[in-house]
Amino acid sequence: MESMVVFHRCRSLAATDAFYIQQLGLKLWHTQPGCHIYDSGYGYLGFVESVDFELPAYSCISFNCADEAEVDALYEKFKDMKGASAPRRHPQFAVYSFFIQDPDGYTVEFQKIEKEGKQ
Repeated sequence: MESMVVFHRCRSLAATDAFYIQQLGLKLWHTQPGCHIYDSGYGYLGFVESVDFELPAYSCISFNCADEAEVDALYEKFKDMKGASAPRRHPQFAVYSFFIQDPDGYTVEFQKIEKEGKQ
């Protein structure tokens, strides 16, 4: 295997491009009619435009950050976006993160996973 792509449906590729390319800074890696794939640098995220779009009951797109300072800096950049929650330590998992929503309502998380013995 050389890589992976996780696909989601979306209402509008234009709105999805505006969020993932212009706001988050991902690169558009590949396009096909009705489908865009973005490169995060560590994996691919694909969206397929769908006229019968329905938000899944649960979905979370998580981006791993280098450290807590990066989580905090991204929060300052995105704190006024829909669904923004202040960074915090997760009560169940060793994670420091915050959440926002993309144009379709998907939960997007920016996190630092805390590994044993490291921050």
